[in-house]
Amino acid sequence: VNLFMGVSVGCNVLVARYYGAGDQDSVSETVHCAVGASVIIGVLAGIVGLVFSTPMLQMMGSPEDVLPLASLYLKIYFCGMPFNIAYNFGAAVLRAVGDTKRPLYILSLSGVVNVVLNLILVIVFHMGVAGVAIATVASQVISAILVIRALTLREDCCHLNTKEIHIYKDKLIGMIKVGLPAGIQGSLFSLSNVIIQSSVNSFGSVVVAGNSAAANIEGFAYTAMNAVYQACITFVSQNLGAQKPKRILKVMGICLVVVSVVGLTLGNLMYLFGEPLLSIYCSDSEGLQAEMIRVGLTRMSFLAVPYFLCGLMEIGCGGMRGLGWSWVPTTVSLLGACGVRIVWIFTIFRQVGTLESLYVSYPISWGVTFAVHMLCFFLVFRGVKKQFPEEIAA
Repeated sequence: VNLFMGVSVGCNVLVARYYGAGDQDSVSETVHCAVGASVIIGVLAGIVGLVFSTPMLQMMGSPEDVLPLASLYLKIYFCGMPFNIAYNFGAAVLRAVGDTKRPLYILSLSGVVNVVLNLILVIVFHMGVAGVAIATVASQVISAILVIRALTLREDCCHLNTKEIHIYKDKLIGMIKVGLPAGIQGSLFSLSNVIIQSSVNSFGSVVVAGNSAAANIEGFAYTAMNAVYQACITFVSQNLGAQKPKRILKVMGICLVVVSVVGLTLGNLMYLFGEPLLSIYCSDSEGLQAEMIRVGLTRMSFLAVPYFLCGLMEIGCGGMRGLGWSWVPTTVSLLGACGVRIVWIFTIFRQVGTLESLYVSYPISWGVTFAVHMLCFFLVFRGVKKQFPEEIAA
């Protein structure tokens, strides 16, 4: 999913740069190309997911008692992938030109639909995991339809005319040039998480449940920090197009401060109220809720509390992507975050063998990767700045 979603990052960067430069024709071409590409990519992603979801679960060593339901969930989920990717591309266009409220409204509505359908399909019709997956797909269909409609109703350069959807070779290459490395990074990040999840799976179903519950709660903080990352990409790219390098540095400074405040606040609040939050996700049907919560709190003490480091890492990466450099942050992230975690698992964790020794690899990898990202950003920025006339760059 991350591999295919990554191309939408390239869409955001391209639209934002043309928009900042005032090139309305290129913005329009990019919008129509992005929608066409999202259809192709969405169908391809859905097929790949349907074929490989079960083998991947088996490779991860998923416990036998959860494998059939996990497989069922993923197969239904991937049926909605074309709509999921269409929404992400459409939202990327809107955010690139500063319209962040409309994607929020759309997601809010689809989120309400998701919750209501979950209650109806699971509680009323007793559909279990299948009901949860169907509700998710239904919400994705709604969000895709609404975001495409939002683009067709615009009267500026982002207006979408469905009859003019076309794959423009130069625009597609531009999106792929920035987006593909982002997608590869996301996929290999997921691969490292698969290896970590496989290690978690070795502790049994109770630990898997507690770990998953904590990860779901942490997802709220990550989403908030990722919003700052998306803003960083957009504003850096817009100011690059507008040839305003001093603003690029200001954007980076603001984003680093904001993501630190968001990460520290949410991460520590989640840990502080961890027990009641985890109890929402952890069932007590078998009398194992207390053990699940203990596992969840252990994870949150190592991940949620220092979660701001993950946000800082994302901003360093986003700054370079906004400048049009995508392979550098991908390489740094893979070596710094994924590489450190994988090496850690096969060395430290193998020797110690505790959950704590597994979880501590996260904040260490975040800190190392952030430091290298920022070093690379200033080196790249120095080269980009030289491209501007002296009176602009000064």
